[in-house]
Amino acid sequence: MTDLKNIEVLLVEDNASDAELILRALGKIHLAEKVFHVKDGAQALDFIFARGAYALRREQTALKAVFLDLKLPKIDGLEVLRQIKADERARMIPVVVLTSSQEERDVIEAYRLGANSYVAKPVDFDELSKAICEVGSYWVFLNKSLVSQGL
Repeated sequence: MTDLKNIEVLLVEDNASDAELILRALGKIHLAEKVFHVKDGAQALDFIFARGAYALRREQTALKAVFLDLKLPKIDGLEVLRQIKADERARMIPVVVLTSSQEERDVIEAYRLGANSYVAKPVDFDELSKAICEVGSYWVFLNKSLVSQGL
């Protein structure tokens, strides 16, 4: 079992009901010591790069994964992904695109920018919960991440 100490996961989701369901599903599998939720792309970048309201966030804490919606206010998910993968400090963090978009151009662009996974959110409540549990379990418990190794 993975040691959850100092493991953080970030959910970037502007839809309140989707966020509540995703957070509940992630909590069910005890994914991390802390699961943070931000509602727009600007907050996501501030959190990841420990600036603005998140300037005091501990840098030694391993951000194990980012679950990223694409259709976000302020800065869209593709731009958030672009900035994460362009920055040496953050590029190794696994980014799971978790979105309602099934448009081929979004899938292609997300992978081109370095997304580690692209999951279209199922509409059904139970299917979404199951998908979140499976995806979350993989990226936090099964995936061997350089981020968790402190590299």
